[in-house]
Amino acid sequence: MHTRIDQIPFRLMDGGQATLSSYRGKAVLLVNVASQCGLTPQYEGLARLFEEKREAGLVVIGFPANDFGAQEPGSNEEIAQFCNTTFGVAFPLAEKVSVKGPDRHALYAALTQAQPEALDPAGGTMHRKLAQYGFEQEDPSDVLWNFEKFLVGRDGRVVARFNPDVEPGDPLLREAIDSALHG
Repeated sequence: MHTRIDQIPFRLMDGGQATLSSYRGKAVLLVNVASQCGLTPQYEGLARLFEEKREAGLVVIGFPANDFGAQEPGSNEEIAQFCNTTFGVAFPLAEKVSVKGPDRHALYAALTQAQPEALDPAGGTMHRKLAQYGFEQEDPSDVLWNFEKFLVGRDGRVVARFNPDVEPGDPLLREAIDSALHG
């Protein structure tokens, strides 16, 4: 028997237990985040996006992960402090998880199964950049890098997945969020 994606538990940094069903009726953007990545400035855009769209029903949840270049070495407390003081992050943060490999969190296993391909408006630019540094995905459905985004609709279904270099202000991401909020 498969557990529904919205029933898979994860822990929040405040110590609380959550599932996506905790956010039933909202659109949820899940992002694997890291504090020492070239994409870390996306925290600012994610915080702005959350503030802009939260009244309409958007929740952003950051999932710190140290899977790519050891770019999230901090403890949960250090990560929370960094996010709050550096970027004013008010959206929920999950406790640090793994988003790929044998110890991948069950939620990320379900997300990648539900949406095995990310939208890549840059036509593989991120893949090529990472390949220059010797990084190749083991499985094409694996999370590519920090700041990959999964959008879950109000009905609890994964509706879209975006490559890490799709910025929070990107029209493609914003259109998908608006569609999930109003659809």
